[in-house]
Amino acid sequence: MSRPDITFAVNKVCQFMHSPTENHWSAVKRILRYLQDTSNYGLLIQHQSTSVLRASTASCSSLTAFSDADWAGCPDDRRSTGGFAIYLGSNLISWCARKQRTVSRSSTESEYKALADTVTELTWLEALLQELNVSMASTPVLWCDNLGATYLSANPVFHARTKHVEIDFHFVREKVAQKKLSVQFIKTDDQIADVFTKPLSSQRFMFLRSKLQVAPRP
Repeated sequence: MSRPDITFAVNKVCQFMHSPTENHWSAVKRILRYLQDTSNYGLLIQHQSTSVLRASTASCSSLTAFSDADWAGCPDDRRSTGGFAIYLGSNLISWCARKQRTVSRSSTESEYKALADTVTELTWLEALLQELNVSMASTPVLWCDNLGATYLSANPVFHARTKHVEIDFHFVREKVAQKKLSVQFIKTDDQIADVFTKPLSSQRFMFLRSKLQVAPRP
């Protein structure tokens, strides 16, 4: 699918496939109307890095990722939604919006789970690119807008209050310690993955849609 801008909306309505209501059907029709109104839009792939991504200074052969999550956003089970966007140079090559499998006890925990999911995808993409003989110009950078999660990724001390996320902690932490990954803080205003975690205002949505490289076809 070449329309990452509808990923969150589609993920949300798919959660009610087994027992949909009129409200869910109305939401589906709204998605279809949006697609009809933007039928000339698509995912822009550029040969050279001319993107204006504010957080990315990547060359054409480096990976940059943005990871985000809400906290207890589902009113039914209080599970969080995580999402990521991964770029090769200036081109978006992988994205996701997914409801997390377990309930998070803090916003830092939900953000850290999203970090782990993003690192899993980054690891797979690196292996794929290596198999295709594409070398990386630099270590992948992962941008996160939660200071607590960013700190945990580089903190060698394992606090008692984070033991319940031990597997995710060690997975991300190992990549950082081996210098195979750099986790950096980014302001929420610049967090591209925000579009995959929650409903947004029209202005904010259109701004992030442009950052996803979704644009009218030439």
